Parts: sequence; C-alpha cells; structure tokens
Amino acid sequence: MQVRDIMTRDPILTSPDDSIQEAARLMSEIDSGVLPVSENDRLVGLITDRDIVTRIVAAGKSPSQCTVREAMSPAIKYIYEDETEDDIARNMATLQIRRLPVLDRGKRLVGIVSLADLAVRQDGPAAGHAVRNVSQPNVH
Repeated sequence: MQVRDIMTRDPILTSPDDSIQEAARLMSEIDSGVLPVSENDRLVGLITDRDIVTRIVAAGKSPSQCTVREAMSPAIKYIYEDETEDDIARNMATLQIRRLPVLDRGKRLVGIVSLADLAVRQDGPAAGHAVRNVSQPNVH
C-alpha cells in the first residue's frame, strides 16, 4: 500500500504570520494536533499543539501576540506519496515522530500521514514497528 492510500488529503494550512491563537483555534475546529505551515505556495514548517504549549504558553508568551513562525518547527521531515507503508513506519520510528507531511515528486504538499492513520488502515508489522519505536523514550 502506498502513502497516498493511507494519508489524509488536502490538509488545512496555516501561515507563518497567523497568530498562535488563530492556529490553535483552527486545530480545535478541525480536531487536529498539527497544521502544515505554508508560505508562497510552499511548505515551510509544521506547528503542533505541543509546539504551542512548550514554546509559547510555557514561556509565558501571549498566544494572541505571537505568530506561528515563533513556534513552528522549520526542519521539515516528509515522505513522498508514492512510498510505502513500510517507509512510513521506518521514517516515523527512526525520527520518533507521529506525523509526516506528504509531498508529490514536485515537492508540493498533497496530504499528511499520522501514526494513527497507519495503525487504523494497516494492522500488520509496519504499524506495530512504528508504534513501538515512536513510543520509546527519547534518551539524551
């Protein structure tokens, strides 16, 4: 099975100039813990609910006064839509991440795939491998 068969298509985007409060409202509205960040029709980062909590709220900053750019993760790890569920599991396990943007070969965002997508749609060894390894404590 390819990534395009598992991913969530047409994810809702946010801009790096949107407020954190707007991004959080949007996450709540669509019931998602992540938003891809797009600027000039290109993926420039991801922002998660955890980014908001650790980089804004815990630092005592105001969500209405801060922008997505201040909290987003600009280092983008991604997967191509024509890769396989084994590739998803391997990448998530290696990187210890739960979500990956999905790009076409022209590097345009076409979807997002989560550990939950993999687990729900694929109950073979790939899903188990990803869940076990993503859930490992990150030792520093």
